[in-house]
Amino acid sequence: MMEILIPVLLVVAMGFVFAVILTIASKIFFVPVDETVTNLRAELPGANCGACGFAGCDDYASALAADPSIGTAKCPVGGADVAAKLAGILGVEAGSAEPQVAVVMCNGNAQAAKKLMEYQGLSTCAAAKQLFGGLNMCAYGCLGLGDCQAACPYGAIQVCDGVAVVNRDMCVGCGICAKTCPNHVIRIAPAKNKVVVQCNSKDTGAKTRKACSNGCIACKKCEKVCKFDAIKVEDNHAMIDPEKCKNCGLCAKECPTGAINNMRAKRKPAASAAPTTEAKEA
Repeated sequence: MMEILIPVLLVVAMGFVFAVILTIASKIFFVPVDETVTNLRAELPGANCGACGFAGCDDYASALAADPSIGTAKCPVGGADVAAKLAGILGVEAGSAEPQVAVVMCNGNAQAAKKLMEYQGLSTCAAAKQLFGGLNMCAYGCLGLGDCQAACPYGAIQVCDGVAVVNRDMCVGCGICAKTCPNHVIRIAPAKNKVVVQCNSKDTGAKTRKACSNGCIACKKCEKVCKFDAIKVEDNHAMIDPEKCKNCGLCAKECPTGAINNMRAKRKPAASAAPTTEAKEA
């Protein structure tokens, strides 16, 4: 009987000693938790996208608790609702943040962009970029293999007809897609701007015309027609100043290649797809 009892008592005694040691250690090494940081972090969306300028939601919450003057409206994912909640915790005014959205500076779809090669490697933009700079003659355009689509946590961007397209209603402007794109074709811009230049080429007009029929050829017609001095041609492609642009759309109307997209304009409905073989047989 004692042969069983003694080992059991030893194990119990050791457990008690270790419990005492752990209790003392927890008191000695205890790190106080700032409840303000915890409350702020609980209101943040947890996207950890870095669009606020900090490493992630935890970093932003800690910085905000230490210095509320940083501003509670830096989270584009949470928007005004989260900004108001953060301000309520800190006892400050929420302020306001302008909604942002991702803009793809390329409209080089399968019909417009000239192919450089038939790529059969790893199906990622990052991999294709390593091979002669991409798949198309234009080295500045969308690679069309969907790295941005795979990275977007909100399903707001998809590759359609060889080029990335943003759903502005779903996009929160977190910037993850822009950071993922190896060709730097995506930028984050104010959502209020409905007229955007969808070309990133820095080649001369003649070279761009050969590479993509939708590319900016730096003709400066948009620059001449703009009444607000909001668009300039720099590095062989047009650039819009979001602060000056009034969304009038004159530049888009004047553009001979369609490189400027006026999202306020009504577009003609796409032609109906030809019926499939199964449909014909049915």
